[in-house]
Amino acid sequence: MSAERFFHLAELLNHDLTGGEILFAHLGAESSDFVRLNRNRIRQSGHVSVTSLDLTLIAGARQAAGGCDLSGEAHQDRARARQLLARLRERLAHVPDDPYLNYSTEPSESLRQQTECTDCMPDAASAIGELTAAATGLDLVGIWASGEIHEGLASSLGHRHWHQSNSFNLDWSVYLEADKAVKATYGGMAWEAETLRRKLAEMRAGLTIMARPARELEPGRYRAYLAPSAVQELMQLLAWGGFDLKSRRTLQTPLLRMARGERTFDPRIDIYEECGRGLVADFTPEGFVMPPRVDLIAEGRLAQCLVDARAAKEYGEPVNAAGPDPRSLGMAPGHLESARVLEELGTGLWIGHLWYSNWSDPNECRVTGMTRFGTFWVEDGEIIEPVKVMRFDDSLYHLLGDRLEGITREPELMLSAQTYDGRSTESQLLPGLLVAGIDLTL
Repeated sequence: MSAERFFHLAELLNHDLTGGEILFAHLGAESSDFVRLNRNRIRQSGHVSVTSLDLTLIAGARQAAGGCDLSGEAHQDRARARQLLARLRERLAHVPDDPYLNYSTEPSESLRQQTECTDCMPDAASAIGELTAAATGLDLVGIWASGEIHEGLASSLGHRHWHQSNSFNLDWSVYLEADKAVKATYGGMAWEAETLRRKLAEMRAGLTIMARPARELEPGRYRAYLAPSAVQELMQLLAWGGFDLKSRRTLQTPLLRMARGERTFDPRIDIYEECGRGLVADFTPEGFVMPPRVDLIAEGRLAQCLVDARAAKEYGEPVNAAGPDPRSLGMAPGHLESARVLEELGTGLWIGHLWYSNWSDPNECRVTGMTRFGTFWVEDGEIIEPVKVMRFDDSLYHLLGDRLEGITREPELMLSAQTYDGRSTESQLLPGLLVAGIDLTL
């Protein structure tokens, strides 16, 4: 559905409002190609085109919300939307006042469409053809997702917002034997075949080393390099209550000791939310316009919180986010060249991925999880052999704080592969980290 058709539908619904009713209409749509691979062969492919409409009807301090799918046929969609509006009006009479109801009363407009590089996106067939050709002889399993995502917002108060992005994401693993495999991702808004070939060449080199007998380490503290994909696992966990206002005010945040001024990260750590990256919409379902960037950690210390509409009403703060969790997280790069990581590491662990992470002691910002899918032992700047799967248990106050030695200069963009409620637009832009030690427990 185009922006014009959506805004026209919303205007028709506005004519059906009575009394002092206020209506917010939110549209989500995608046109996506999906391909599943196994043993480096296409096992399933398909195209998904879906459009959904969510309505929020407000009267005084009461609200009722619901949604329906749209077919693309104007008359039918109009009937469905009007029927949904009628059901919400019936429901509204029976709901209590919402003390945290909060919506923008100031009309605003925006239009953001990814049009500057229409030739940067490959079609699924071409991309998968390049992948399978470059991965000849490998036992590769993975999923490809690509296409356009649209999001729109209109209200009876005059809000008109439209966002369109076009992206791809390839998430794959190459299996060797038993628990030996290497994993990689490649996603973004501009396809580069050379990047794919480089990643596959790195995987082949990793598999050659993975075929060697694995080293079994004793529990203890080891010097380590955490690749961006390993840092991503830590950031996803930290995002769980680490940055939103409500968690901070209710003392449920894993950064509680930092909030109390007792602990800090290294001054080189800057973490931010960046909806200006272009993958997520820069407006909320309640009509608030989000800033292009929100600094969450600045020079190792707490900065701003993510404040969604309900938390803003509860605590009297301005809205700067659509929800409590970051959707476009980033970490500032450092000065360590990726090509010199092994040299700087010297002897220790090269950790490609972390797995099954969880909080072991959130009050101390302590995380536990497993090393998996590409962890190697390095001696004198040279990768020697794979390492058997180990459990780590360490505090982010150490890994991002007093044991941090270096941050790579070249961050990596990693897109979410989740598709439960449609293709996710979440992403993280993260560097790798060199640390003086990470604690392995068993």
